[in-house]
Amino acid sequence: MDQLFAPWRIDWVTRDDDQDGDEERPDDYCPFCALPERDADAESNIVARSEHSFVLLNNYPYAPGHVMVIPYHHTGDFADLSDEELLDHARLKSRTLDALDAAFDPDGFNAGENLGGSAAGGSIDDHLHTHVVPRWNGDTNFMPVVSDTKVIVQALDDSYDHLHDAFSELDGAVTDGDDSAVFFELD
Repeated sequence: MDQLFAPWRIDWVTRDDDQDGDEERPDDYCPFCALPERDADAESNIVARSEHSFVLLNNYPYAPGHVMVIPYHHTGDFADLSDEELLDHARLKSRTLDALDAAFDPDGFNAGENLGGSAAGGSIDDHLHTHVVPRWNGDTNFMPVVSDTKVIVQALDDSYDHLHDAFSELDGAVTDGDDSAVFFELD
């Protein structure tokens, strides 16, 4: 499928191989483990964090505000997460729905996981993550059907700004500026 508008992709295409500090990435490299370790939340598109999870804008969004809620614990199996990690993930997902609602006013959401390895369709199948996609009535138009083209209506940086502001307004939000993810203590 053709991409009609994707200005944020140039940063990915022209990135240094040494971006995360390694001259060569090891075979077990995981971006979901590496990104939260960087001191650049806004640059990494991390909009919110909690003790055990974080919220990352999807680099290939299906719609504006498409995010993933990701546990820090590197595992592909929910059974490997502690009860505390599971609860934290669920609570941050709930906060994410609230922030997406405030930032984008969608008519609904799709949320789900690609589980069971590469056959499930995920490009990163060994680190759990929950996709949350805002949806609007009539948001699927004729372009994918007629011209095999997906229209992206908002740049990733703009989605980040709207969502970061919305997370910042939620109860319990702790902010340290626009370049840092919003933090939540989810007890």
